[in-house]
Parts: sequence; C-alpha cells; structure tokens
Amino acid sequence: MIKIISFSIRETEDDKMDCIFCKIVEGTIPSRKVYEDDDIVAFHDIQPQAPVHLLVIPRKHFASLDAAAPEDAVLLGKMMLVAKQIAHEAGLTADGYRVATNIGANAGQIVFHIHLHVIGGEKLAGINAK
Repeated sequence: MIKIISFSIRETEDDKMDCIFCKIVEGTIPSRKVYEDDDIVAFHDIQPQAPVHLLVIPRKHFASLDAAAPEDAVLLGKMMLVAKQIAHEAGLTADGYRVATNIGANAGQIVFHIHLHVIGGEKLAGINAK
C-alpha cells in the first residue's frame, strides 16, 4: 500500500523522509525499474497516462526544477539523456514521445521530488488540450 502524503514546495527533512521517490531509490518501495546507475533511477509510472509512461528521477532529493542549484546542471542534463535512452529502449523513437516535468501543484506535480515523465506509445494530445 502506498501512503499518500501532503507536500509543500518548501522542503523540510520530513519531506525527504516521507518522499515516495526517495523510498524507491532506497529500495524500500518496489518499482518496475528500467534504468539505474549511481545518479539516476528510471521506472514505470504506477498511474500511466499512456501505453508507455516512465519516470526518470535523480537519487539526490530536491523538489523540482525550481529548487535546482547551478551545481545540479550536469545531473539535470544526464536525466535528459537517460530519458532519451529509455525512450529508445521502449521503442518510442520512431513515432515520437514526450518528456515533461511539472513544477508545483498548479502544474500537476504530485510527488515533490524532481522527475521527468517519458510518455508515448500512442498519439498524444497537445499540451494545451483540456
């Protein structure tokens, strides 16, 4: 069972301890991993929005792109390259795929640990579709 928790943009130590993605990184919550290295973990989303919906997360915890520091630049770039790699491995490159991140509750961010969504496997609705 997954514990649903309330998050705020302002992080505390408790946010990090309750972070579901941190628990996936630690291995205390199972996931269907498709990629893992010293910096990044990628796995299937448990609430997919398309036939293929993968998440790319850094092992380092920070809430969103808005909380990233200049020293995170290499890690953020590596996340994008991992997104490309797992999209290719999932067979998404021929027809296209989307890579997105949500920043804050109004943008749809639910888990406040930066992550990229890699979505594809069907024709996706436009970004402005409601």
